[in-house]
Amino acid sequence: MKIAVAGGTGLIGTMIVQALSAGGDTPIVLARSAGVDLTTGEGLDARLAGASAVIDVSNVTTLRARKSAAFFAAATRNLLSAGQRAGVGHHVVLSIVGIDRVPFGYYLGKRRQEELALSGPVPATVLRATQFHEFAGQLLARGGPVVPVPAGPSQPIAAREVADLLVAISRAEPAGLLPDLAGPRAEYLPDLVRRVARARGPRRLITPVRLPGAAGRAMAAGGLLPAGDGPRGTQTFSEWLGGRRGQEESEP
Repeated sequence: MKIAVAGGTGLIGTMIVQALSAGGDTPIVLARSAGVDLTTGEGLDARLAGASAVIDVSNVTTLRARKSAAFFAAATRNLLSAGQRAGVGHHVVLSIVGIDRVPFGYYLGKRRQEELALSGPVPATVLRATQFHEFAGQLLARGGPVVPVPAGPSQPIAAREVADLLVAISRAEPAGLLPDLAGPRAEYLPDLVRRVARARGPRRLITPVRLPGAAGRAMAAGGLLPAGDGPRGTQTFSEWLGGRRGQEESEP
């Protein structure tokens, strides 16, 4: 099968491309480096020719609701329109657990993405996942000597496990909104960042902060944890961190 990956050069996108190739499918990367602009639709028709499915893991770096909504609305509309013209039979979206419970600016765009996909012209499946194990390191990289981290619980999952499930979903029949996908156990997010800081050095001051307003209250109350039963990953954060450290220490 030819399966297109929107955002195929990012962290999760690269893993999906690798998993598709390993399983015998032909991945088609939809990214600027491949001559595609999701926000305008440029290059999509040519790249989607012959594709059976699209996996959308595209992203925009912003905390603002307006910018997030504009990006995801434009990208989703263009992917669906081009997919319909190309005869794509399955549109798969990676979303985030809790976006319907935490009124955070960026999540507004993800909610719009879900709405458009589920009501669009191509049969769709939406998978909401919790933050990846890598998220703690991303928060650490954004800070200086003092790193503010949102206070609240998280249930992180290995990005590789999310990638593998998205590939399996793309090969199956469209199923609408799926149950929440999460990691094997709940953790306190500032603790995860502290553990990454200790592993990588130098030591940094990790400061839990509660975001203002309803979003902060919802996060602190567990709004980013999975709601109800659903699939769970197997690799714990400790296992992931230990494996990463071992790999880094073995490199010249």
